[in-house]
Amino acid sequence: MLIKPKKLCPGDKIATVSPSWGGAGEPELQWRYNQGVERLERVFGLEVIPMPNSLKGAEYLSKHPEARADDLMSAFKDKRIKGIIANIGGEDSIRLHPYIDLNVIRENPKIFMGYSDVTISHLLCHKAGISSYYGPAILTDFAENVEMHSYTVEMIHRTLFTDEVIGQIQPAEEWTSEHLEWNEANKNVRRKMVKNQGYELLQGSGIVRGTLIGGCIEVLEFAKGTDLWPDKKYWEDSILFFETSEEKPEPDKIRRWLRNYAVQGILDKTKGIVFAKPQDEQYYVEYKVEILKVLKEYRLENLPILYNMNFGHTEPKAILPYGALAEIDCENQAFSILESGVQ
Repeated sequence: MLIKPKKLCPGDKIATVSPSWGGAGEPELQWRYNQGVERLERVFGLEVIPMPNSLKGAEYLSKHPEARADDLMSAFKDKRIKGIIANIGGEDSIRLHPYIDLNVIRENPKIFMGYSDVTISHLLCHKAGISSYYGPAILTDFAENVEMHSYTVEMIHRTLFTDEVIGQIQPAEEWTSEHLEWNEANKNVRRKMVKNQGYELLQGSGIVRGTLIGGCIEVLEFAKGTDLWPDKKYWEDSILFFETSEEKPEPDKIRRWLRNYAVQGILDKTKGIVFAKPQDEQYYVEYKVEILKVLKEYRLENLPILYNMNFGHTEPKAILPYGALAEIDCENQAFSILESGVQ
């Protein structure tokens, strides 16, 4: 059982950190970071404190993983701070591992949120025994052009600002992963939204329940075989969640990675799997083919698989709390979180 952090309230202080890429500190992206901060303050009534190293730029933070880790540790230690949000992902946050004191996280449970390469930091929180939140980041969702998407705003309120049961997570009515350059000339240009077709059931029947665990499937590969990889007990009675990054891995990689989960016995232990919509919907059909191929190879054709969910590298986003009890309803192609995200 993971410890739930306490809920956020307007007026609370939030730390921003750069556990991976240091782009938030690049001069040409300062406007983008400030825009995300302004949304945290205006939309959610929070006070934002950037951690000391988080805005020192990409080159400095690439050379100093210990500085990134120090920011994370400082944010957890600081009693004024009620939550921590990652500025953005990247590809090397595994380098923070030697500099992290899990006792600091365990003794100071608080909200920590991000996605993509931030998966590694989520695994650190998981190992420390606290629930964290796979969800929006500052430079992407909070700093969305023109305004934050209402779906994302609702999910933040439902997950982080109330101790009521989160409940059913409806599919977003629209989505985008359109790439617009992050320059200030585009800040008032809305990205084109596309009608969303909703969740798709790939296989399975009935209703299954399990505790949430997963992340960006490519980043999880960094953790396999390390002491960050969750113990076998955590995969039992779980619901796995996977998403792919902007690198859009080729379908054969999905096949190989899932085979590894099968060989580890994880696919035998889990109650079901939810997959996010791939960016640009590239390989949308091909990923489904590979997923079903592996499940058939291991005689797991009855394992519920829900596809095309709204988390990860497309917007808008739902939030998935690690360790929360979730439900896949195959008959209604529905997904719910059956408890509160916070206390």
